[in-house]
Amino acid sequence: MDLNLAGRRAVVTGASRGIGAAIARVLAEEGCSLELVARDAAALRRLADEIGTEHGATARVHAVDLRDPEAVSALAEQIDGVDILVNNAGDIPGGPLGALDDRAWRNAFELKVLGYIGLTRQVYARMKRRGGGVIVNNIGASAERFDAAYIAGCTGNAALTAFTRTLGGVSLLDGIRVVGVSPGPVDTERIEKLLRSFAEARLGDADRYRELTARFPRGRAATPREIADAIAFLASDRSAYTSGAVLTVDGGMSAASSV
Repeated sequence: MDLNLAGRRAVVTGASRGIGAAIARVLAEEGCSLELVARDAAALRRLADEIGTEHGATARVHAVDLRDPEAVSALAEQIDGVDILVNNAGDIPGGPLGALDDRAWRNAFELKVLGYIGLTRQVYARMKRRGGGVIVNNIGASAERFDAAYIAGCTGNAALTAFTRTLGGVSLLDGIRVVGVSPGPVDTERIEKLLRSFAEARLGDADRYRELTARFPRGRAATPREIADAIAFLASDRSAYTSGAVLTVDGGMSAASSV
């Protein structure tokens, strides 16, 4: 299916690895030019070079810490005129309430929750002046599948789900669509660290984390490409009547937990 994204200009935060890098590759494959955002400038430059070689797409690199409001404002100026914003940067740690101190909570929320909201505020205002755009928030299925072993992630993702639905419910009045994707476990570098914290909490032994993987649908986590494809579709005109919605991509795990 041609998503008619050729010629669009897209921003992807957290683009240096994992899901973010997969999103960038898919959008480049669809013909977008890219603004790649993360703290790791070297990793971004490698990805930009690969995208240029593989797809002929142009990609600019922005080494930015989205916890810094001034840096977010400067980034918004540099990317003014974009058609698509994909908020993806975030690394909320696993662990129960007693395992996370105030610094861990603040550090996590400043990047993912306040980082998403802060950049959205800046970009939304510019999209409104231009008459349109799409904002896609990569959130997390823990927003609806609560687990005390991932209490910070459940809390932060629930906040972003509410933010996405609330803003997306009125954004079409400004010609803007705001949507979200909530992945379950995804096969990235981060998953082993999270699964170890879950195994410690549930099984009493972090080294038994592979037992949790075997319980996933089809016995595996999602691939980054599966999440990136869903985001590309929602960002496209093929999904032009979708706003204020969050698509859960977790193999049915959230639905099963409610039965």
